[in-house]
Amino acid sequence: MKMFRLLALVSILFFIAESASAACSPPFSKLIRNGGYGVSNAQGKLISSCNPDKAYVPASVIKLATALAAFDILGPEYRFTTTFYTDKKKNLYIKGTGDPMLVSEEIRNIFKILRDKGVKKINAIYIDPSAFALEHRVPGREDSDNPYDAPIGAVSVNFNSVAVRVTKKGEILSGEEETPLLPIMQGLAKGYPAGKHRINICRGGKPADGQIACYTTELFRALQEEAGIAGQGKMGIGSVPQNAQLIYTHQSSNNLKELATSFLKYSSNYISNLVYLTCGAKKFGYPATWAKAERAVNEVLVKRLGKKTAAAIVQKEGAGLFRGNRVTVRAMLKLLKAFRPHASLLRNYMGVPTKSGTMKGIYNYAGYLKDGRAYVILLNQQRNQRRAVLGLLKKGQYSGSGKYVAKKKGR
Repeated sequence: MKMFRLLALVSILFFIAESASAACSPPFSKLIRNGGYGVSNAQGKLISSCNPDKAYVPASVIKLATALAAFDILGPEYRFTTTFYTDKKKNLYIKGTGDPMLVSEEIRNIFKILRDKGVKKINAIYIDPSAFALEHRVPGREDSDNPYDAPIGAVSVNFNSVAVRVTKKGEILSGEEETPLLPIMQGLAKGYPAGKHRINICRGGKPADGQIACYTTELFRALQEEAGIAGQGKMGIGSVPQNAQLIYTHQSSNNLKELATSFLKYSSNYISNLVYLTCGAKKFGYPATWAKAERAVNEVLVKRLGKKTAAAIVQKEGAGLFRGNRVTVRAMLKLLKAFRPHASLLRNYMGVPTKSGTMKGIYNYAGYLKDGRAYVILLNQQRNQRRAVLGLLKKGQYSGSGKYVAKKKGR
């Protein structure tokens, strides 16, 4: 853990110390201080660019690489599975593979199925997270209350964040109809002002494994009671016993294409990192690790983009949280060429399908202009000028567009 934090610190210091990019030509010179842009045609040929081979921090535009690799390794119809076991003492064991959509509504349906299968009593509830053997926490994840920094796990619920509503009198209520009020919510929301809040379950730097187990088992217990299934007992982490009976294998209600739409349009770090890890586990076997995921995604990029281009994409996690990730404009344009069949999964920004990437000092866009050309804007600078740069690209105000005429300097 200490070594990982040291590497992250070195990466940040390196980013701060980077020299400014070479100056771009007008009309981009006043907008781009440390960054680059590029436009390529449908065949992938570079038409116009500035600093196309300089490496920049990608932030969430790296999710395009995660999605491309996932479609190749898992396939668009892939669905996460969660298995349910019981032992002779009527204890329930939940073994997951990282389903990001194990939410309250889904769990209600699971209990209906368990009841239909003859489950009348559940005593202890344990989660078995052995499908993951992560070497360290999510690269780039910080200790904040923000759901943006929520942890991930093999068995997790409701995106590892709680929705609460605090009344003017200080009463803490559940913030969503689908989820009952749980003890963990009351603890996490303590001290929050009146209003609606969504809180990372690791608020205050609480250990992820314990918080994930607490939240997941509390929610399952509450919905067990709601389903009219009797029983009480311990709750926590426990391995599935060898003599336990498999009673149900649950498939997620969302396939990979639907998940990719969600993490591309709404930039879910939680979903994209679970998909990233699953790519490695599918390719090299469980348990999932960061090293397996990095290797699996890189192999797809080498196959689809070529070894040289893949080497220009440094990706240590699937969401873009880590400031040690790197991409170049040229590499992103080639990635967009390969991703073109999935362009409809992107959200529209300023009228064009685009994936954005935003962090402090990072303002990036990557997508497709209305004429079908791919475009990339990577700005690693204090001022967010990406909308202005995109406006120029949309108007064809770049060399090679067929519309641009350079202004002549006065004598």
